[in-house]
Amino acid sequence: MQFKKLAPLMGGLLVMSVGLAACGQTKTKTKQTTSTATKVAKATKQTVTTADVKNAKKLLINQKKWRYNAKNKVYYQVGVKYGTKTSSSTYESMGIFIPAKYVTAKASGQKTYTITFNNKAKVKGYTAKTAPIVMPVNTPGYAAQTAPTSYDSNANKYTKAGFIYVAAGCRGLNQTDKSNGSSPWGVTDLKAAVRTLRLNSKRIAGDTNRVFTFGHSGGGAQSALMGATGDSKKYTTYLKTIGAPMATTSGKSTSDAVAGAMAWCPITSLDTANEAYEWNMGQYSNSGTRKQGTWTKALSNDMATSYAQYINKLGLKDADGKTLTLKKSTNGIYTSGSYATYLKKEVEQSLNNFLKDTTFPYKATSNEGPSGAAAQTGTTTGKMPSGSKPSGTAKSGSQPSGGAPSGGTTSASSTSGKTYKTATAYIKALNKNGKWITYNAKKNTATITSMKAFVKHCKTASKDVGAFDGLTRQQTENKLFATSDSSANHFDSTISKLLTANHAKYAKLKNYKASYAKAYQSDLKKTNAQGKSIQSRMNLYNPLYYLTSYYDGYNTSKVAKYWRIRTGIDQTDTALTVETNLALTLKQNPQVKNVDFATVWGQGHTEAERTGNYETNFIKWVNKSLK
Repeated sequence: MQFKKLAPLMGGLLVMSVGLAACGQTKTKTKQTTSTATKVAKATKQTVTTADVKNAKKLLINQKKWRYNAKNKVYYQVGVKYGTKTSSSTYESMGIFIPAKYVTAKASGQKTYTITFNNKAKVKGYTAKTAPIVMPVNTPGYAAQTAPTSYDSNANKYTKAGFIYVAAGCRGLNQTDKSNGSSPWGVTDLKAAVRTLRLNSKRIAGDTNRVFTFGHSGGGAQSALMGATGDSKKYTTYLKTIGAPMATTSGKSTSDAVAGAMAWCPITSLDTANEAYEWNMGQYSNSGTRKQGTWTKALSNDMATSYAQYINKLGLKDADGKTLTLKKSTNGIYTSGSYATYLKKEVEQSLNNFLKDTTFPYKATSNEGPSGAAAQTGTTTGKMPSGSKPSGTAKSGSQPSGGAPSGGTTSASSTSGKTYKTATAYIKALNKNGKWITYNAKKNTATITSMKAFVKHCKTASKDVGAFDGLTRQQTENKLFATSDSSANHFDSTISKLLTANHAKYAKLKNYKASYAKAYQSDLKKTNAQGKSIQSRMNLYNPLYYLTSYYDGYNTSKVAKYWRIRTGIDQTDTALTVETNLALTLKQNPQVKNVDFATVWGQGHTEAERTGNYETNFIKWVNKSLK
């Protein structure tokens, strides 16, 4: 069941806006922002108790326990607790890393120092008071992120940029206690870390109102959640369960809202991710679980239809304020309408960006690893992006969502591994099995015939029907909704409804079992140890729940002002609609100041960038946001 409010539907033609987008500061926008600010302030206001104040005193950082890394000129402290009732010494603490220029230190023990701050010294234009704080969320497949126990070399690039680097561990799916590593504990732990930074704002360098999170895949999803769910009261129960600091020692409420969120290929919006996958990719597949005549193909088609109905109620708008919708079509399932046109233009923009950015000769390189995992390096030829190892602290855990089903493939593109001397040669190769791209060599621009053609050539479905909520609970995301009696549960209410409503139709087709519908119905009734339903936990892990008026969570959280989203357009781990919808809702949200969104041609499920190194680009974006 979707918890939603009705959103007005408007017709209209699409006018495509591409590239970087920022919310305009018009008078109307200002009025909306003022009204929104009042609503948000009321919805997120916390009541501070005496117990909260006592709890805060136990989480103050000891200023005599800082250590120094002479090689990198960084003062740091690890093992910093962010909760008084935490259950894991491996995951539930954080490390804080501060450029030495911000610090005045005095030896306080064996290799430990007492520090104060030099607010005049600058690193890349920042001071101890103004430096941003960056937090990696390296949780592929929603895995746990281990907390650092010693100096973390991943901090180096960021401290040299003048940033404060905070590596916060968090629980996830690769823990021993499976039910305790499920939603919403990962984001809860990260929120507790941010609240602890604010509690200790005078004990650390950096501006605690300038916290930026960044992550890829499941980490990109949780980074997006950190940006969307700031100070949501729906997390209060979970935060108090681990003894997070809900107040300062002076009795003021703390905050877990962040200033900015960076997400590469976020596996998110799980309430509709299964249906989006079938609409965007599944409807064009006729193999495996989507083979004609199978009951799962019938289910796939019904899911695609359901997704179109969802889009028509979501109220997404283009840059001109016209609502994007889907229409029934003679070819395909709801492949007409302004929303379909918008996606087609988005693909064309991605291709044209590639043509603009790339110096030929160009070697196409697959960047999809085993089972859909990121290969950890970007394209290194021409002027395309280069990458390095992710900048989080977790080195173990499950791979990002995206395993190939029987008969599936994780190949990003048929052009992979080949070198092309010219753009014309590259386009010719893409058109090898039928022309779908028209290239204007003089202008170095291209157009495509249809989304179907793009999916066929570059983004074929690689997951079985039930891409995130598997029919036998086999997907990574099923584990995200674990309960004490089960390490994996169904969570998709739309699939559940379709199985019940269309039982007679599916039963006539091969291999259908009535037990599927019963399993979904049973799982969706389960609650966790806090007495919360699967649906309520789903809402907590759906950024759109907080970003658009379609959902009841709209205006109940403090949304980050700055967003940067990048996705490899070839990735088959999730539908292109996921990142697109996230970007569109952010552009419409009056709390958001800037949205920097791009799909990257020829890239898969990786830290995709049009040009340059993803870490360097992230640093540049943070700097630009704070100018």
